[in-house]
Amino acid sequence: MQTIVSRIEEAAKGDGTVTFVTGDDPVTKSWAQLHDEARAMAANLQSHGIERGDHVALLGPTTADLVTATQAIWLCGATLVMLPLPMRLASLEEFAKETKGRIANAGCVAVLVDPDLAPFVEITPEDPPLHSIVDLLPAPGRPTADDFIRPDYHEDDLFVLQFTSGSTSEPKGVMLPNHTVAANLDAILEAGEVDGDDDVMVSWLPLYHDMGLVGFLILPMSAGLDLVLGAPQDFLASPGRWMQWLSEYGGTATAGPNFSYVLATRALRRSPETLDLSRLRIALNGAEPVDPASVRAFVEAGERHGMRPGAVFPAFGMAEVAIAGCFPVPLTGLAVDVIDGDRLEQDRLAVPVDTDHTNARELVKLGTPVPGLSFRIVRPGMTEVLAEREVGELQIAGTSVTPGYYQHAEANAELFDGEWLRTGDLAYLVDHQMVMCGRIKDVIIVGGRNVYPQDIERNVGEIEGVRAGNVIAFGVPGRQGKEAVVVVAETKVESHDELRSSIGSSVIDAVGVPCRDVVLVRAGSLPKTSSGKLQRAHCKQQYLSGSLELVS
Repeated sequence: MQTIVSRIEEAAKGDGTVTFVTGDDPVTKSWAQLHDEARAMAANLQSHGIERGDHVALLGPTTADLVTATQAIWLCGATLVMLPLPMRLASLEEFAKETKGRIANAGCVAVLVDPDLAPFVEITPEDPPLHSIVDLLPAPGRPTADDFIRPDYHEDDLFVLQFTSGSTSEPKGVMLPNHTVAANLDAILEAGEVDGDDDVMVSWLPLYHDMGLVGFLILPMSAGLDLVLGAPQDFLASPGRWMQWLSEYGGTATAGPNFSYVLATRALRRSPETLDLSRLRIALNGAEPVDPASVRAFVEAGERHGMRPGAVFPAFGMAEVAIAGCFPVPLTGLAVDVIDGDRLEQDRLAVPVDTDHTNARELVKLGTPVPGLSFRIVRPGMTEVLAEREVGELQIAGTSVTPGYYQHAEANAELFDGEWLRTGDLAYLVDHQMVMCGRIKDVIIVGGRNVYPQDIERNVGEIEGVRAGNVIAFGVPGRQGKEAVVVVAETKVESHDELRSSIGSSVIDAVGVPCRDVVLVRAGSLPKTSSGKLQRAHCKQQYLSGSLELVS
């Protein structure tokens, strides 16, 4: 198996390009040109003492300079530690603290930073040195590509130290050696039926998240695929740009979490021009629960723009397997399992029913394990393997499973059951496909029923006045030791009493139980991870401590 750097070097001999669409003036570079610039930067890093086996942190927005620095770190044989950007300006103090902690926890020997973000990285004499990315770029008087000394790479070298999102616990550094990443890249290429001569990948995903870094940077960089790369802020400021990039550059593969497709749907419906989405064949929906209604709405909105219905691609992945866990067959589109919701909640059984059944609930089939991986479902906390349609914990084994968390023996002891990785996700298998139900830690148990918070959050998010994708539901101690439901939602409306009543009714409609409390908070205040995932546990702590930012 080739190392990733060997693949990057081979890809640089081809015709593939990367186009940076951040800002107003797109810039296109061949992978060969970027590779030459990265070799020069790597030589500069080597002059600063960076060598094979070192851990190097990198912090900056998505730019050509950041991507060049990313490759330069790998060319040195060093391990990349991509640091997350702050989600909100109000969190800068917390951001600086978390950044310093991650740098220390990852054992970094140097920190490369975009000059605009340097003031937010507090470095003391005991910390590793801080280098501005622009000071490492090729320039007169600096080392050149010819000065680069190629290390002796090995497939066991640690390639990426990818921090988990921290949606249910403190972020931990997932160790991803060369061979682990390479195995997952091979699996993606095979399961995604990727064609290097025809495919064009388009992404705005953050590069500090595994889907953006592995799936939409390392993959095209190491396979020589054409890539169109934007930044999260570009998408969030104008979601329609995502669809415009796909149209303008003939995008065939893209990805995003469920909420991003909701925003894209609105943009497609409002678009005064007809776009060309006819080449799109993989619109991967992952990183958060996939809502069938949202997927169908996206398909309907894309029809006017020539998008094939089968292009939607609900899938599952996680940092602990590099990124890709299971894929559907390309161009087969949305597939759902219609089950009895009551049996799911009461018995943890996925009993199939007709769509007009009283308790019918649709859950999305996320495909089969990618090559090299195997799935099994076990009873939570036990090793008993469950049958099809029995809900339990998803466990994964295979070629791209992480060897563990960096310097976290206690967490690693809990992470594995022999060769099997414990995911902490509740799921079941049907027709060899995996269906996700939710996180074990997030399930609310009410009167013996397993209530899944995303069912509540999805319904409440559709209420006018509630910010879609900004709802959190969790359980708190109730009477006689039972759990009660609390809903926290962001809003900008002034009719708070009416909105609380609507939310309460929506919860009963969704899961058949009343809310103990409905809390309305100001827009932008719900706790989220660096990748935008809702932090239910953190929100619960804020609720119990009375520190939520309530609307006035």
